[in-house]
Amino acid sequence: MGETGNHQPPPPAGPPPPNLALSRGPTWAPAEQLLQLHYCIHSNPSWPEACLLGFQHYIVMLGTTVLIASTLVPQMGGNHGDRARVIQALLFMSGINTLLQTWFGSRLPTVMGGSVAFFIPVMSIINDYSDRTFSSEHERFTYIMRTIQGSLIVSSFVNIFLGYGKIWGNLTRLFSPLIMVPIVCLVGLGLFMRGFPLLANCVEIGLPMLILLVITQQYLKRLHPVMHRQTQANCRIDRSYLLSSAPWIKIPYPFQWGTPIFRASHVFGMMGAALVTSAESTGTFYAAARLSGATPPPAHVLSRSIGMQGIGMLLEGIFGSAVGTTASVENVGLLGLTHIGSRRVVQISCGFMIFFSIFGKFGAFFASIPLPIFAAMYCVLLGIVAAAGISFIQFANNNSIRNLYVLGLTLFLGISIPQYFVSNTLSDGYGHGPVRTDAGWFNDILNTIFSSPPTVAIIIGTIVDNTLEAKHATNDRGLPWWIPFQNRKGDVRNEEFYSLPLRINEYMPTRFL
Repeated sequence: MGETGNHQPPPPAGPPPPNLALSRGPTWAPAEQLLQLHYCIHSNPSWPEACLLGFQHYIVMLGTTVLIASTLVPQMGGNHGDRARVIQALLFMSGINTLLQTWFGSRLPTVMGGSVAFFIPVMSIINDYSDRTFSSEHERFTYIMRTIQGSLIVSSFVNIFLGYGKIWGNLTRLFSPLIMVPIVCLVGLGLFMRGFPLLANCVEIGLPMLILLVITQQYLKRLHPVMHRQTQANCRIDRSYLLSSAPWIKIPYPFQWGTPIFRASHVFGMMGAALVTSAESTGTFYAAARLSGATPPPAHVLSRSIGMQGIGMLLEGIFGSAVGTTASVENVGLLGLTHIGSRRVVQISCGFMIFFSIFGKFGAFFASIPLPIFAAMYCVLLGIVAAAGISFIQFANNNSIRNLYVLGLTLFLGISIPQYFVSNTLSDGYGHGPVRTDAGWFNDILNTIFSSPPTVAIIIGTIVDNTLEAKHATNDRGLPWWIPFQNRKGDVRNEEFYSLPLRINEYMPTRFL
C-alpha cells in the first residue's frame, strides 16, 4: 500500500526561481489625483505669476477665436472690419462666460470659448441667403448675423433645460471610467485638424515653432522660442488686416447687429449644435478636473455647468456672437503643460479677454499672430488632453476582453464616423452633410451630432458599456471607484472643489490622496 498523507516532492536542485514581482520593477497604484501639480484648483501662484499665466490662457484661446471669425465672416459677406468686430464680440462673451462658469457653473478652471460645432448650422444659414439680393455685402452680413442671433437665443434653452432640469446629470450617471477614456481622448484627438493640417499652411514657421516648443518647454525649460521671419501670405501678420481695420475702442452691446431674426428651420439646426457642445464640454470638464487636482465632477455639478453654458449661449445670442460657447480644450491642455490648475489664473485671463475686446487695436495686435503658430501649440496641448483621457483606464480592468472590445469599438467609431460626415460635408462645397432629406433642419441636427467625435463616443460607449454584460462586469468597469464621486456627498472633496462661492472657503487647502 502506498504512503498516505500530503506528500511534497523535494525542491528542484539549482538556484531558487526569481521573484517575478520584483523582477518586473516597481508598480504604481491608481491615483485619483495628480500629485505633480505645482498649484491645484484652490491654491494660487503669486499675483505676477498668475497674471502671466492668465495672459497665456488668453493667447491660447485666441487662436480658435480668430479661426472661427476668419472662416465664417468672409462667407457671410463681411469685410475686415466686420471680422475684427466679430472677434471682439467672441472675446467679450468668452470672458463673461468663463467668469460665470468658474463662479457658478462647473467651478473648474476652464475657459469658455467659441465652438466649431456651430459651423454646419451657420453654413446652412449662409447658404439659405446666398440667392437673396441685398443692396450690399455688408447688409447680407448683418442680416445673417441677426439670423444667427435669433437661432442662438432660442437654442440656448436646450442646454438650460438639460442642465437645470437635471437631465444631463442623470445621463452622466451611466458613465464609467471605461467609457471616459474614449470620451476625453476624443475631446483632444477629435480636433486633429487644428494641429498639423493647420500648421502645414505655413510649415516654414509652424514646424520650427512646434520643435522649439517641445525642446524649450521640456528639455531646455529656461530658454525661450526664437521668432522667425517669413514672407508667405499665411505667415505674415500684415496680411490679416486686423490691426488696420479694428476700432480703437468699442464695447459690445446687446443686439449690436440689429433685431434678431427667428426662423424655425435655423433654430432647430442650431439645437443640434447646442447638444454637441454639451457633450464636448462634459469631456473637457472631466479632463480639466484631472489636470487641476480635482475629483471627477459629480452629476449635479455637470447639470449645473451645462445649464450655465445655456445661459452663456443666451447672452451670446443677445450680444451678437457668431457661434455658441463650449469649454476650450486647448486651455485645459495648458493646465497640464504648466502643471498649474489654479482657478484664479483662469479668472484673471477673463480680464485680458474683456480688456482686449474693448480696446480693439491692442487685441488685434495679438489676433494677427499667424494661425500656424497657434497650430504648433495645439499639437502639444490637444495631445495632453487626449493623454489625460487615457489615464482613466487605470480605474478599470484593462486586461478584460470585454473592456477591450467596448473601448476599441468606441474609440474607432468615435473617430471613423465623424470623419465620414466631415469629409462628405467638405467635399460637397455647400456645407451639406451626408444626411440629405427634404427637411433641412433635420439634416443639420444629424450632420452636426455625428460630426462630433466626443458626441459619437458618448452615444456608442454609453449604450454598449451599459448593455454588454454590464451587471457581471461592475468591478471591471471601475464602478466601485466611480460611484462615490457621482453623489453630492459621496466624497468630502466634492464639496471642497465644486460648492458655490457662498458655501465654501476659497482658501481651504486641497487634500491629495
